[in-house]
Amino acid sequence: MCFELDSEPPVPRISGAAVSHDDLVLEAADGNRFAAFQALPDGEPRSGVVILPDVRGLYRFYEELALRFAERGHAALAFDYFGRTAGVGKRPDEWDFMRHVEQTTPEGIQADVAACVRHLREQGCKAIVTVGFCFGGSNSWAAAAWGHGLAGAVGFYGRPSRVLELVPRLEAPILALQAGADQAISHEDNLEFEQALRQAGKEYELIEYPGAPHSFFDRKQAEYQEASDDAWRRTLEFVERRSASG
Repeated sequence: MCFELDSEPPVPRISGAAVSHDDLVLEAADGNRFAAFQALPDGEPRSGVVILPDVRGLYRFYEELALRFAERGHAALAFDYFGRTAGVGKRPDEWDFMRHVEQTTPEGIQADVAACVRHLREQGCKAIVTVGFCFGGSNSWAAAAWGHGLAGAVGFYGRPSRVLELVPRLEAPILALQAGADQAISHEDNLEFEQALRQAGKEYELIEYPGAPHSFFDRKQAEYQEASDDAWRRTLEFVERRSASG
């Protein structure tokens, strides 16, 4: 799990922003039913954002992040990975999520992403971007290679090795926001990813924050607020830019 259960996105709330939110159960094309959290702005959304959580699946951090996107005019949908093995109900704080992570498949995750994209299109979103963290970061980049018609894909500290073979199939620009002091992802891993993207002629931006640890994007890690502020700014600019071109 990337964040502690009481962690929050290091993003300021916009006081007075008109936002609605709901717990949903969506269904993928293969019949899987899975939990999701939707946050909608007042009026027509400027774009849609599918949020792919870390290995724990859907919990408060990502629901709060969806709200922060909605406050800025973007419809956001955060979803859970484990409908196939753990159902759609709320879970206790302490539960054996890794057992369920091991049972996920790329095909299953992308089927769920497709259902999220379809739902956001039904809300009026024309341009849709994925934003993922850790396990969700690499799956977010991978989503750009699965024919979802995305406008772009953002990954925070995703593992490049999980998507290298998909790079030639990428259909949308990539934003990679990597932690320079990540013990699981080396500088060389990021260079290899960047080289693969460049050689394949893909549109991308890869930022590595020196000294920042894995999961630096957390209000509780105040010493990395500068990196978090920059990462959030780049994410919003990426979403805005891709919305305008979508």
